[in-house]
Amino acid sequence: MLLVDAYRTPEDQFRNLPGYPFAPHYFDWEGLRLHFLDEGSGAPVLLMHGEPDWSYLYRRMVPILARHHRVIAPDYAGFGRSDKPTDIGWYTYDRHVASIESLVEHLDLREATVVVQDWGGPIGLRAAVEMKDRFARLVVMNTGLFNGGDWPTPGFLRWRGFAERMGLDLPVGRVMQSSVVHPLEEETLAAYEAPWPVRESKAGVAAFPLLVPISDGHPNAAALRKVADKLGSWQVPALVAWSDQDPVFTPAHGEAMARALPGADGVWVVEGAGHMLQEDRGEMIAEKVVEWLPPGGD
Repeated sequence: MLLVDAYRTPEDQFRNLPGYPFAPHYFDWEGLRLHFLDEGSGAPVLLMHGEPDWSYLYRRMVPILARHHRVIAPDYAGFGRSDKPTDIGWYTYDRHVASIESLVEHLDLREATVVVQDWGGPIGLRAAVEMKDRFARLVVMNTGLFNGGDWPTPGFLRWRGFAERMGLDLPVGRVMQSSVVHPLEEETLAAYEAPWPVRESKAGVAAFPLLVPISDGHPNAAALRKVADKLGSWQVPALVAWSDQDPVFTPAHGEAMARALPGADGVWVVEGAGHMLQEDRGEMIAEKVVEWLPPGGD
């Protein structure tokens, strides 16, 4: 029984999605049914998606990673196959983090590598620093903690303004198409839009841009500064991979991220990729991650 007013996307929406043959897995959190992929075996790799996408974003990477590791790819509340509270005000940064931390505990993940991009960064990196005993490595791609002197970027402000104007009518497929270098096919765009067949299901999508701090007084600014401080003193191995064609998180942001992580060794530049680099260069990124991780994740 749902404890909040939430929309559950019909299973028919997820049938025969191109490149997404994975079996669904679910767990209950605060009265919601939340979805995750669970493929392969070995040391866990936790894949954290961003906005306005879902675990479908990692479909090119999952099979490659799962040959060597256990791959977990959750859908946040409001996204993918997870339940979708219909009240925009329900969505908070703290809730998203709490749900992921609950999943980590539910699956008893240990010695995990977290792979983050876009909103996956603030959520996944905070979960990692708050659960250091369960995380051993970071893979950081095109994300930020919204606390640099050059934030917010003009590219982000344009995106936020567009998202605010669209609200529950945010065109997910259009946003995804504008976030890649290589045009997406119509079947792929339809797959990205599949979780949100009705307007009221998009509250989570509409909420995310409003959760990004654009001033020091924003409610989430202090929490994100705390994450940045903890990362700056954590000698955890980190692979920083950054695309060369992202107007929101530019290559300069990638260099700054690498400098902020003591365990990083510079930036691996992913050429020919936009903001959603998993879509543009997913297979290549997965192979790089496998090469970077210890064999079998040991």
